[in-house]
Amino acid sequence: MSRAEKLTDQILERLKGSNVKVKREDILKRMKLLVEEFKVPESEAVRTIMNYLVREYGVSREELFERESPLIKISEITKPNQWVSLKAKVVQLWDSNSPNVSQVGLIGDETGIIKFVIWAKAEMPEVEEGRSYLFKNVVTDSFQGRMQVNVTRTSRIVEVDEDIPLPPREIEVIGALIAIQQNSGLIKRCPMCHRVLVKGVCQQHGKVEGYDDLRIKAVLDDGENVYEVILNEDNIRELTGIGLDEAIRIAQENLDRNAVLSELKSQLLGRYFRVKGIRGGRYLLVKEISLHRPEVEDFEEILEALS
Repeated sequence: MSRAEKLTDQILERLKGSNVKVKREDILKRMKLLVEEFKVPESEAVRTIMNYLVREYGVSREELFERESPLIKISEITKPNQWVSLKAKVVQLWDSNSPNVSQVGLIGDETGIIKFVIWAKAEMPEVEEGRSYLFKNVVTDSFQGRMQVNVTRTSRIVEVDEDIPLPPREIEVIGALIAIQQNSGLIKRCPMCHRVLVKGVCQQHGKVEGYDDLRIKAVLDDGENVYEVILNEDNIRELTGIGLDEAIRIAQENLDRNAVLSELKSQLLGRYFRVKGIRGGRYLLVKEISLHRPEVEDFEEILEALS
């Protein structure tokens, strides 16, 4: 059975028990056109045809979009193009450079953590880190081999007064800080959504008067795995003695905000650190970080590995 046929049957399954009679051939023809000829993403093709059914057959949006969207746990998400509902906590929000994306990050419940994307066209209220929500009628997807959920125009997000537990994912890593990524150092954030500004522009609110913040997005290598870590102002001050006020002073004295990043790189790159944090998808969320000075045994192991 082709993907177009499977997607068609998923839509027909939603209409079971209703008085609406739709020919399978009609839906399948449209699905093949979208998916096979025009290469429309499967989740978008399904949404397009469902909107067609609402418009042409008088199917109620509630019946079509919210029906068969069971409340499940994150660990139960195993394949794409499934309409589900999740009750989850926002673990982390990421910066996005795409104007098509409103918010992106990680959500979690006691069974797991998964990436989520809120598309700009969905026009949904923004979510906040640490708060719990009911993500109603979201669609599962797969990107680069990993599952995620997409919030579309047919989804709903409702804040819930619950502290949803997250799975224990704390790890400790000792490794070398081998790279510091873009948008690190003395940065500007949007005063409304707190996203990092790019050339004074917030992707959500346009050109705004941002506020200063200090952070580092870095890459840590422990010899076996590579971790992307984010250091906040407290982490940076503890390691280098440079807090936000000092960073602003360095930038003003040099008439260059990049001078802060240069100073941080000179102090941190190539050194070993002990990091405790929670691993959530792409990033290791740092709780504690300290300079690590290898013991003699560690040096012997390093020399042996290099020989």
